[in-house]
Amino acid sequence: MPSSAFTGLRDYLVNRMRMSHIYQPVMIKTMLQNGGKASIRDLARTFLSHDESQIEYYENVVRRMPGRVLRNNGVVERGGDGFVLHEQYIDASEAETEELTRICDEAVETFKSKRGGKRLWRYRGRLFRHVSGNVRYSVLKQAGGHCENCGVSTEERALEIDHILPKKAGGTDDPENLQALCWLCNANKGFGDATSFREVRASYEHREPGCPFCEISSGGVVASNRLAYAVRDAYPVTKLHTLVIPRRHVSDLFDLHRAEHNAVTALLTEVREEIQGRDRTVEGFNVGTNVGEVAGQTIFHCHVHVFPRRVGDVEKPRGGVRHTITGKGDYRT
Repeated sequence: MPSSAFTGLRDYLVNRMRMSHIYQPVMIKTMLQNGGKASIRDLARTFLSHDESQIEYYENVVRRMPGRVLRNNGVVERGGDGFVLHEQYIDASEAETEELTRICDEAVETFKSKRGGKRLWRYRGRLFRHVSGNVRYSVLKQAGGHCENCGVSTEERALEIDHILPKKAGGTDDPENLQALCWLCNANKGFGDATSFREVRASYEHREPGCPFCEISSGGVVASNRLAYAVRDAYPVTKLHTLVIPRRHVSDLFDLHRAEHNAVTALLTEVREEIQGRDRTVEGFNVGTNVGEVAGQTIFHCHVHVFPRRVGDVEKPRGGVRHTITGKGDYRT
């Protein structure tokens, strides 16, 4: 007859367990196989053994770092789907192999001690140290659980929070300077990005004398962040018509840096909430920007219009921005 311990735990596993990840059954299995207990470190190691994204990460490390260096020094060569010791090193005796293994172990321990133990692995946790949990969650939510460079899902490859302008180049932890990248895109950016970040950082300060959007006083600002601000339009199309404007003098939306796109998007959301808080009759919005003289742009400093819309403000609202071209609002005709 099954024991009460068996039936109780089986009932939980089969009938009551609700899973958002693999952690619960993996944890229970690990403890069952270790006499009913397991240290947090042992459990963490078990979770890691199931994490393909971490395995992929270290596969990439093998190819890019020790594999490349050891090949260049004639110690290993490619063999099948991995590496093999160069033929001149594979005939060592058992005793010699033990001695070489001991030297390897000593080299590892000496290096770890020299680098302060856990500090050796700080590069894997750098994002968690600098970015708060709330901000990290917000960035991942905005990215929709996908890498903002290659589009891969977090279910396929672990996502990291990347500083668009690196902190060592003056970048901040502000949300507009953060993006979600899969570990591979983040690693590739670190290995190969030759962008002159000093020039990018300096460009944020560019202002054009005489430009009305470069000279807005703080008194008229509705909302702002480090790279953009919002003001009411001087010639409103509807009540509370607002403009969201990058601080840098840049001609249009297509020339914004990624951090500026983030800043503008964040303010669009903030402006929507601010307008709806002021006027409960607002039930919709038109959001748009003019790019180029032929499209109606008159001030060549990027700005995004936010038109609050109310029931009955026009006779036939269907078509929205299609009305930019006369007669094209109703695409059924």
